[in-house]
Amino acid sequence: MSFIQDIITRAKQEIKTIVLPEATDIRTLKAADIILKEEFCKIILVGNEEEIVKVANENKFDIAKAQIINPSKSENYEEYVNAFYELRKHKGMTIEKSKELMLDPVFFGMMMVKQEKADGLVSGAAHSTADTLRPALQILKTAPGTKLVSTFAVMVVPNCEFGENGVFIFSDCGLNQNPNSEELSEIAISTAKSFKQIIGKEPKVAMLSYSTMGSAKAEEVDKVRIATELAKEKEPELLIDGEMQFDAAIVPSIAKSKAPESRVAGTANTMIFPDLQAGNIGYKLVERLAKAEAYGPICQGMAKPVNDLSRGCKAEDIVGVVAITCVQAQKN
Repeated sequence: MSFIQDIITRAKQEIKTIVLPEATDIRTLKAADIILKEEFCKIILVGNEEEIVKVANENKFDIAKAQIINPSKSENYEEYVNAFYELRKHKGMTIEKSKELMLDPVFFGMMMVKQEKADGLVSGAAHSTADTLRPALQILKTAPGTKLVSTFAVMVVPNCEFGENGVFIFSDCGLNQNPNSEELSEIAISTAKSFKQIIGKEPKVAMLSYSTMGSAKAEEVDKVRIATELAKEKEPELLIDGEMQFDAAIVPSIAKSKAPESRVAGTANTMIFPDLQAGNIGYKLVERLAKAEAYGPICQGMAKPVNDLSRGCKAEDIVGVVAITCVQAQKN
């Protein structure tokens, strides 16, 4: 069974409801068609019903089992307007501005999740990461005990003997531009928990750098080394090590040469990049050159499951992220 089929099987064990606010995007509608045929979750499409049905019919997508909600006609519109105003009035929100924002499918969808009319939301095929995550942070906020929201991507690499049978999690790929050592340690801990939750195996966390165990001396290397020490102090049972280069992290023979005493080097499956540039470049390189399946960026640390998509995603990628969102909702 493939990784994503396993996730879909798990999603079917407890059916959740997921909001797709980009409801006139052809990829979203194709994904909805696939999801509804697979019957692993319920789908809510947000937008103008006539436009959504027109695009679906033109492309022969069957979305008959999806619920379609037009914010302007919703019986919950005024409730959501008032709720959002109360949430944000200390930040200068007005009723007029709230009314305007609640007509936006992403903001309206987030409020549906907040008010427990849905279990999660997936967006980003036609929106930037900021346009997906800003309303999530404003409306849903962070999970209790979470210091930092971050993102990860699940990478499924074909014909690969490294990682967890070719499955890795890369973080942070979509949100934190240049985390300091404290923030990087929090990203590592959150990502390890996500690996356990989504993959169901023991995380082995590599803190990545262009240096392996002190082979280079620089401020950016020190950042990763200190982050590793902090993560070990916070989570003594966690299998985590660094700093290390990518090849030392996953290739046993190179690990034996570069980091012979590490319990992680050569077997890592959870890869923590030092900054957003490295993480984003890394996951897109692997996706395109290794022809890997890439699911994400997936959010971690949010009070409710909300996940971003790459604007270059395919319908099948949306299906996968929706399935992962369902599993997150089961654990939430």
